[in-house]
Amino acid sequence: MTAPNRNTLWAAVLVDELSACGVEAVCLSPGSRSTPLTVAFANHADIETFSHLDERSSAFFALGRARRTGTPTALVCTSGTAAANFHPAILEASESRVPLIALTADRPPELRDSGANQTTDQLKLYGDAVRWFKDLPKPEPDDRKLRSLRVTAARAVGAASGMPAGPVHLNVPFRKPLEPTPVEGDIPTNFATEAPLAVNGRDGPFVETTRGRQTVDTADRDRLAATLADTTRGLIVCGPADSPTPSRESLAALAGATGFPVLADPLSGHRFSPTVDTAPLCGGYDSYLDDTDWPAPEVVLRFGGSPTSKTLRKYLADIETRQFIVDPAGQWPEAEFTATDLVVADPSHLAESLADTVDNSTTAYRDRFAAAERRYWDLVDAARSEQLFEGGVVASVAENAPDNGTLFVSNSMPIRDLDRFGRPRAIPLTVLGNRGVSGIDGIISTALGAGSATATPLVVVTGDLAYYHDMNGLLALSRVGVDATIVLIDNDGGGIFHKLPIEAFDPPFTAEFRTPHGLDFELTGDLYGLEFCRTPDEASFVSAFQKSLDRDGTQVLSVEVDGESSHRFRERLHERVQSEIQ
Repeated sequence: MTAPNRNTLWAAVLVDELSACGVEAVCLSPGSRSTPLTVAFANHADIETFSHLDERSSAFFALGRARRTGTPTALVCTSGTAAANFHPAILEASESRVPLIALTADRPPELRDSGANQTTDQLKLYGDAVRWFKDLPKPEPDDRKLRSLRVTAARAVGAASGMPAGPVHLNVPFRKPLEPTPVEGDIPTNFATEAPLAVNGRDGPFVETTRGRQTVDTADRDRLAATLADTTRGLIVCGPADSPTPSRESLAALAGATGFPVLADPLSGHRFSPTVDTAPLCGGYDSYLDDTDWPAPEVVLRFGGSPTSKTLRKYLADIETRQFIVDPAGQWPEAEFTATDLVVADPSHLAESLADTVDNSTTAYRDRFAAAERRYWDLVDAARSEQLFEGGVVASVAENAPDNGTLFVSNSMPIRDLDRFGRPRAIPLTVLGNRGVSGIDGIISTALGAGSATATPLVVVTGDLAYYHDMNGLLALSRVGVDATIVLIDNDGGGIFHKLPIEAFDPPFTAEFRTPHGLDFELTGDLYGLEFCRTPDEASFVSAFQKSLDRDGTQVLSVEVDGESSHRFRERLHERVQSEIQ
């Protein structure tokens, strides 16, 4: 490896080691101070680059790609507020355990706290939201320091990919010249010969990281198995996969061995899975579990993060029963604080081990859930013919989403509607959402980042406020070549606030909470080179949706609904379910 100056060498060694450790993609935003890093990434043959003008969109795009692949995506920006714009995505990555590596360029140490232009304190900028932070030393053509740099890169990838996975922050200061300009005498002429290990690294990662797997010993496994085997009313709950859930096959085996019904969050990886038919899953619980007469389980085995469903969370909080939370990182994803046991173990290994040990043929409790499911979906199907409402649109998306595709769902009402109206299907569908801190910023960018990681179809379901928040992200459609079917549910404001008691206080409800915007999003078609289609009813929406899946380019399918009317219809349907399912 040859380089015209120390900055170029330093950045090239850092990027080379990140690649050796498994980083395959980077999101770059233009800036001067980050020039050495940008040039190094752009010149590396094994790293795919994605250029984004907006650092916030760039960070969310990286988040989506890393979420879809499970491997770290790198981020590069210049100094100052550029680094601050990474923060929302860093927070989401931290809470949802997504591996990111943020490389923020910085002024050299002597310019800090000096009033120098575009200089601020970037040390530990993201606080405790990162798994690891390191302020790199100033670049030098020094054997030991370059070996240290390679170790730092390897440690960064290891920390981002560890348990729990999450973001890592490397702050990288540079002095000028920032460009690959030859600087006479900057690097000794024989440096590569004298320090080959530092300059060229090893064949593979400089530091190989070997990961173990959290398991319980045989005695603990047998005690848990005995508890599951002795119960006639057991329940398996799979929350969002931000906290790992078992593999589809191991969960099916566990459900078969225990006879327990499985309540599967739409983001768990199990609601839409080829194993749905072999391990019957429940998806309508958000409505019928609101019945206070529903019999409580004797034991609950919980995987994944906190469920999307408030109904399910409160149901689990109100029962006096033994609840086992399984988390390989030993963290606590249960904000009601009523669970009784924490099992620190790999979910798939534990599920497989229990499936081989437990033999519980009691299925009456599961049969009751299965009967409720059948009745529930009949009621939903009948109701959808009565009125166009937001939940019906999301139900249509779930029914028609393509095999092997990626479905990304926005926060606020879309994910709640998918939870309540997304009927389980036996298809290999990947469903994603940003439920770590549940923001509506960066939704489009995160979805497009996820879509960039696969050649299969991408479907995005978003509300109008989330679409507005991240319109900058639509620029990635042309800049990085991602196609998508974007379902835009436009209720002209924050429809979710109709669920809150503040709805009864108007003013200030309409002006300060629902905040109608009156925007016509059709204009984004010309601005970002996409097709915009209005669909006035569910039938026309389904037709347009199915056609979009078979077409190139990006189509935005806009469904305009009345937020209050949709909410009132959900309430009436919920009351109908309560009266029909006992």
